[in-house]
Amino acid sequence: MSTNEHLPRGRASLEVLRAEAADELDTIVHERLLAGEDPWDFMDDLPTVDELVVYLLRADNINENGGRRPGSARDYRVLRQIALDHPGLTRAVWRLIGTQGAHPEGSAASAGRRTGGTGAA
Repeated sequence: MSTNEHLPRGRASLEVLRAEAADELDTIVHERLLAGEDPWDFMDDLPTVDELVVYLLRADNINENGGRRPGSARDYRVLRQIALDHPGLTRAVWRLIGTQGAHPEGSAASAGRRTGGTGAA
Protein backbone atom coordinates (compact mmCIF):
# COMPACT_ATOMS: atom_id res chain seq x y z
CA MET A 1 0.00 0.00 0.00
CA SER A 2 1.46 3.36 -0.95
CA THR A 3 1.51 6.38 1.34
CA ASN A 4 -1.27 8.00 -0.71
CA GLU A 5 -3.52 4.98 -0.21
CA HIS A 6 -2.85 4.89 3.54
CA LEU A 7 -5.95 5.71 5.55
CA PRO A 8 -5.30 7.24 8.97
CA ARG A 9 -6.84 5.32 11.84
CA GLY A 10 -7.13 8.23 14.28
CA ARG A 11 -10.83 8.84 13.75
CA ALA A 12 -11.85 5.17 14.01
CA SER A 13 -13.43 3.84 17.17
CA LEU A 14 -11.29 1.89 19.61
CA GLU A 15 -13.27 -1.26 18.80
CA VAL A 16 -12.45 -0.92 15.10
CA LEU A 17 -8.78 -0.22 15.87
CA ARG A 18 -8.61 -3.28 18.13
CA ALA A 19 -10.30 -5.49 15.51
CA GLU A 20 -7.81 -4.31 12.88
CA ALA A 21 -4.88 -4.98 15.22
CA ALA A 22 -6.23 -8.42 16.18
CA ASP A 23 -6.50 -9.32 12.47
CA GLU A 24 -2.93 -8.14 11.93
CA LEU A 25 -1.65 -10.22 14.85
CA ASP A 26 -3.57 -13.26 13.57
CA THR A 27 -1.89 -12.81 10.20
CA ILE A 28 1.55 -12.51 11.80
CA VAL A 29 1.01 -15.68 13.84
CA HIS A 30 -0.31 -17.55 10.79
CA GLU A 31 2.65 -16.51 8.62
CA ARG A 32 5.17 -17.49 11.28
CA LEU A 33 3.48 -20.87 11.76
CA LEU A 34 3.54 -21.45 8.00
CA ALA A 35 7.25 -20.63 8.07
CA GLY A 36 7.70 -23.48 10.54
CA GLU A 37 8.36 -21.41 13.65
CA ASP A 38 7.43 -22.83 17.04
CA PRO A 39 4.76 -20.66 18.72
CA TRP A 40 6.44 -21.21 22.09
CA ASP A 41 9.45 -19.37 20.66
CA PHE A 42 7.68 -16.24 19.41
CA MET A 43 4.31 -15.69 21.10
CA ASP A 44 5.81 -13.86 24.09
CA ASP A 45 7.64 -11.49 21.72
CA LEU A 46 4.47 -10.29 19.97
CA PRO A 47 2.81 -7.07 21.12
CA THR A 48 -0.62 -7.14 22.72
CA VAL A 49 -3.58 -5.98 20.64
CA ASP A 50 -3.58 -2.62 22.44
CA GLU A 51 0.18 -2.19 22.01
CA LEU A 52 -0.20 -2.84 18.29
CA VAL A 53 -3.00 -0.26 18.10
CA VAL A 54 -0.67 2.28 19.73
CA TYR A 55 2.13 1.38 17.28
CA LEU A 56 -0.27 1.80 14.33
CA LEU A 57 -1.52 5.19 15.58
CA ARG A 58 2.07 6.30 16.18
CA ALA A 59 2.99 5.19 12.65
CA ASP A 60 0.09 7.25 11.28
CA ASN A 61 1.45 10.29 13.10
CA ILE A 62 4.91 9.70 11.63
CA ASN A 63 3.41 9.40 8.12
CA GLU A 64 1.43 12.62 8.62
CA ASN A 65 4.71 14.40 9.42
CA GLY A 66 6.49 13.47 6.22
CA GLY A 67 7.83 10.17 7.53
CA ARG A 68 10.27 11.85 9.92
CA ARG A 69 10.88 9.79 13.04
CA PRO A 70 10.13 11.81 16.16
CA GLY A 71 12.70 12.73 18.76
CA SER A 72 12.13 11.49 22.29
CA ALA A 73 10.22 14.60 23.44
CA ARG A 74 7.89 14.57 20.42
CA ASP A 75 7.47 10.80 20.66
CA TYR A 76 6.41 11.23 24.29
CA ARG A 77 3.85 13.89 23.31
CA VAL A 78 2.50 11.72 20.48
CA LEU A 79 2.10 8.74 22.79
CA ARG A 80 0.42 10.87 25.47
CA GLN A 81 -1.96 12.29 22.87
CA ILE A 82 -2.88 8.74 21.81
CA ALA A 83 -3.73 7.99 25.46
CA LEU A 84 -5.82 11.16 25.68
CA ASP A 85 -7.65 10.41 22.42
CA HIS A 86 -8.22 6.75 23.34
CA PRO A 87 -8.41 6.35 27.14
CA GLY A 88 -8.75 2.57 26.77
CA LEU A 89 -5.15 2.51 25.48
CA THR A 90 -3.66 4.41 28.43
CA ARG A 91 -2.06 1.36 30.06
CA ALA A 92 -0.52 0.23 26.77
CA VAL A 93 0.78 3.75 26.08
CA TRP A 94 2.45 4.06 29.48
CA ARG A 95 3.88 0.55 29.20
CA LEU A 96 5.43 1.51 25.84
CA ILE A 97 6.71 4.82 27.20
CA GLY A 98 8.44 2.87 29.94
CA THR A 99 9.99 0.26 27.64
CA GLN A 100 11.02 2.69 24.89
CA GLY A 101 12.37 5.31 27.24
CA ALA A 102 10.29 8.01 25.57
CA HIS A 103 10.40 10.81 28.14
CA PRO A 104 10.14 14.54 27.58
CA GLU A 105 13.48 16.33 27.64
CA GLY A 106 14.07 17.98 30.98
CA SER A 107 11.94 15.49 32.94
CA ALA A 108 13.35 13.64 35.93
CA ALA A 109 13.24 10.35 34.02
CA SER A 110 15.04 11.91 31.07
CA ALA A 111 17.71 13.38 33.35
CA GLY A 112 18.23 9.99 34.95
CA ARG A 113 18.80 8.42 31.55
CA ARG A 114 21.42 11.00 30.62
CA THR A 115 23.33 10.71 33.89
CA GLY A 116 22.87 7.01 34.41
CA GLY A 117 21.02 7.65 37.65
CA THR A 118 17.44 7.23 38.68
CA GLY A 119 16.49 10.80 37.94
CA ALA A 120 15.70 11.37 41.61
CA ALA A 121 17.21 14.36 43.37
